[in-house]
Amino acid sequence: MRFVAPARAAVDATVFDRPPLMFWEEFGALLRSPSWPAVAEIDALRGKLHNVQKNTLPHFIEQSAELLRDGLHYEERIGTRGEIATRPGNWHDLLNALIWLRYPTIKQALNARQLAGIVAVGPRQRTRAQCALTHFDEAGVIVQIDDPALLASWNAHDWHGLFWRERAAWSDGRIRVDVFGHALLEHALQPAQLLVGKAIAIAPCADMPERLALAIDAGKLLNDPLELRPLPLSGIPGWHAGNEDESFYAVTPCFRACRAGRSYPPAMRCG
Repeated sequence: MRFVAPARAAVDATVFDRPPLMFWEEFGALLRSPSWPAVAEIDALRGKLHNVQKNTLPHFIEQSAELLRDGLHYEERIGTRGEIATRPGNWHDLLNALIWLRYPTIKQALNARQLAGIVAVGPRQRTRAQCALTHFDEAGVIVQIDDPALLASWNAHDWHGLFWRERAAWSDGRIRVDVFGHALLEHALQPAQLLVGKAIAIAPCADMPERLALAIDAGKLLNDPLELRPLPLSGIPGWHAGNEDESFYAVTPCFRACRAGRSYPPAMRCG
């Protein structure tokens, strides 16, 4: 069933005070205001990004029937004209814009790879790599982790071990989670949702966004959807009210067993 985001006035404001939306407080005015920000207001924020030149980024432009008459694929319009078609009054597109503002280098790398796929197979077909890129763009999670035991539990879908026995790992720095997918953030507008991300695991590094962008651009990551590890975000302590009870990990449908023969690539190294 297709997810339909709640109307702006119907959103419970407390969702912005808990994960994952609480980690986007620098954009709190755009998220919490009773009225929708204009696309031009969002675009103006490009000039306030740290260490990024405004003129190197695509700009947000209001999607209209006139704009769409150019016949370009969404990704082509970004890559060739520097325009991110953005629907006004739309949670999905607003949250996509926030990802662009926080992770511009990763988003540009994804776009470059999507363009290469369009050149290779045309706009109406999709390669395995394009599917992986889209999955990460919509539902991606970046997990910084460098503990072999924790990674082994995750690989085995040992959710009880990963989230319950190692509960402290989620607050002591052994695991750090950054939600990248704007569709995940959109689902988080309804707090009862059981969120599951499609994750890239990477060893901790200070310049993580740039490292990931370079790897994606070079084709070292996201060549097949099966590279992505599922991560039930609802299991992270503090992310869902139900996980204060140990039985949550045994009875909740998002905690699925690992399929026979399923394996995952090692965590990306930063060196």
